Amino acid sequence: QVQLVESGGGLVQPGGSLRLSCAASGSIFSIYASIGVMGWFRQAPGKQRELVASITPSDRKTYADSVKGRFTISRDNAKNTMWLHMNSLKPEDTAVYYCKLPGDIWGQGTQVTVSS
Repeated sequence: QVQLVESGGGLVQPGGSLRLSCAASGSIFSIYASIGVMGWFRQAPGKQRELVASITPSDRKTYADSVKGRFTISRDNAKNTMWLHMNSLKPEDTAVYYCKLPGDIWGQGTQVTVSS
């Protein structure tokens, strides 16, 4: 079964940038990319997990209104990796970020803290 490893989280000042990575074990990432929607979610303390960005097998991308124009989702099937590029970060972006593949496959999460 494929496993996901997220990285790239950390502490950043407001207005800063981070790039989150979601690396999949094995070489079947492209299969998952072709069968369903991949995405990034986040969960802040005391709040429900929410969808931040998603990408379809045809590379159509959608974003939560709160991150439009600031975040970009991308992937490289050959590298078995999906990314979330985050710019102009705000304190309200503070959360644990999770990547997800079709079939309810989740990463372990990476903490993003935006604070001065």
